[in-house]
Amino acid sequence: MVGSAIFSTPEAQAEPVQAPGKIVQNGRASWYGPGFHGRKTASGETFDTNDLTAAHRTLPFGTRVRVVNKRTGKSVVVRINDRGPYAHGRVIDLSKASAQAIGISGVGSVTVVQL
Repeated sequence: MVGSAIFSTPEAQAEPVQAPGKIVQNGRASWYGPGFHGRKTASGETFDTNDLTAAHRTLPFGTRVRVVNKRTGKSVVVRINDRGPYAHGRVIDLSKASAQAIGISGVGSVTVVQL
């Protein structure tokens, strides 16, 4: 019951696409979390799969980006706090909460906009 309450909050924070920023990338996004929750990220903070965070290969830690799910049109603002993704063909790895907020349960097509 606690898990469902935790994950309902980010869904409420999903935002419609607003004014465009600098498009960083278009590509595939996935989510990560199982096995990483509670471990240190590349930035040194503790990874929490319930936070609105993401891993990106090159953006500086602390950068905020809007990730837009091209299929649903939903977007979420996340903070980069880790490095990755390491799976071929992916441009960003989202925390589970971030992925759920925009309707990604596996891999999805996204636009990443730096704010």
